[in-house]
Amino acid sequence: MPSVTTNKAPLSLILLSLFVLALTFQSCKKKHSEMADELFKITKNKVFKDVDPEAYAEVFKKELAAEKSKLVNEPVIEAYYKANDYQPTFVLNHLSNGDLDAIPQYYNKANEHGLDSSLFSPNELKALIAKFHDDKKIKTIDEAYHDLAKLELLTASTLTKYANAIQFGVINPKKIYSRYFVATKRPDSTSTKAVFTANSIQAYLDSIQPKNPQYIALQKAFVSGEALPGLSKEETQRYLMVNLERLRWRNKPYEPKYVYVNIPDYRLDVFEDGKSVLNMKVCVGQGRNMNKEESLIRFGDTAKIDKPFPRETPQLNSLIHSVDVNPVWNIPQSIATKEIIVEAAKDRYYLSNKNIDVYKDGNLVEDPEDIDWSTITKDNLEYDFKQRPGDDNSLGKIKFLFKNKSSVYLHDTPAKAAFRQSMRAVSHGCVRLGDPQALAKNLFGEGENLDTIIKDMSEDNPEPTSISLPKKTPIYITYVTCWADENGTLQYRPDVYGLDIVLYAHLQKIMGK
Repeated sequence: MPSVTTNKAPLSLILLSLFVLALTFQSCKKKHSEMADELFKITKNKVFKDVDPEAYAEVFKKELAAEKSKLVNEPVIEAYYKANDYQPTFVLNHLSNGDLDAIPQYYNKANEHGLDSSLFSPNELKALIAKFHDDKKIKTIDEAYHDLAKLELLTASTLTKYANAIQFGVINPKKIYSRYFVATKRPDSTSTKAVFTANSIQAYLDSIQPKNPQYIALQKAFVSGEALPGLSKEETQRYLMVNLERLRWRNKPYEPKYVYVNIPDYRLDVFEDGKSVLNMKVCVGQGRNMNKEESLIRFGDTAKIDKPFPRETPQLNSLIHSVDVNPVWNIPQSIATKEIIVEAAKDRYYLSNKNIDVYKDGNLVEDPEDIDWSTITKDNLEYDFKQRPGDDNSLGKIKFLFKNKSSVYLHDTPAKAAFRQSMRAVSHGCVRLGDPQALAKNLFGEGENLDTIIKDMSEDNPEPTSISLPKKTPIYITYVTCWADENGTLQYRPDVYGLDIVLYAHLQKIMGK
């Protein structure tokens, strides 16, 4: 009896194994038949009747490995196909309904966005698609596998590249600008997967076209090819090109209320629900191109690497959290070495006349006029400097504080004459306000805090006071040189920091020019 039992067990296992293998074989045959039949139905080419999914998958993997370095977001593309058994998604889902044929048409219109359409290989894609519409063009199963893999990867890569360019821009501003601290969303796996999951590629491509009125206004001007007043047609096109790219960056304010400073326009606006409710002149940091020595037509190799002037105001976003009324100015070492000790060496009473206190090791120096400042340099400077509140304080009567890596803020100034100038890149990097009290009123509203601010700003013997905002207000300091005003008229400003030139040089590099 034991021997009989021993013989039955292996027999049962063998029969079970044969049954599982039969099911697997039938499943594979069915899968094989479905994919081959679908491809034949789409292409009308008999070669595709012999398609084997596993053989095709091996060819696709080899093509993927060969093209890996050229693919956009390759890890996401590879992960998608791996998760979907390397099925030719775009051919199966979009060849017969005309979606694939429409893609090169969108690519060819990339020039209307200031981009070179050749970035997206429309001619190569169109020629490859045409082979699948001709039922005699692909003659062997090997050719079918290779062309199918090439079409899938080219479609996936160029669609991803185009969608990223239109939705996020072709350049990451953080990679080209030294002083760029604005939160900027870049393409991720979610945005990349959208090209694979779209029911209609044409509907998807229509949905991602920029609809911002500013973008449409600049795009219309770019396509028309007309020149802006004072600029040649070529320079106008370049102005529009770089600002279209800026508009594609995902760094725009989204809050209902925010403070907005445009550096080259020397202007501050407070926006509420999309409308400017307060605007004023501002002065910004000195720049590298204040004399307009370089332009988008004439510039040197320095544009390839961003080399900011030390006093340029950075691009950033943050939250205004409080104000200092009658602030003490903690003078930066850079200003102390280049200005304060130089003036003190010329006039021993300069420091006392300017209400500047001197500190050494944190202790107040009683008689700074006894120091021989002519012997002090940046290499042996052991002193810190603070300017007391008063009419001569360089920060004026109030400063608006927000966290940032560059130690800049908005502030009042006793130097009012600069606001009468058209070129107002004159500060050390902070933003001087033309009407600081109006900004305080807007941010605080009527009430006890505003009354305190107005009272303290008017006192002859002021004391420093810090007051927190009842609600933190977003601030965006940005750099835009061309835009449509509220009447739809295009405005442009000189590229005072040369940031247009840097951006244009990188755009040209990407487009192979």
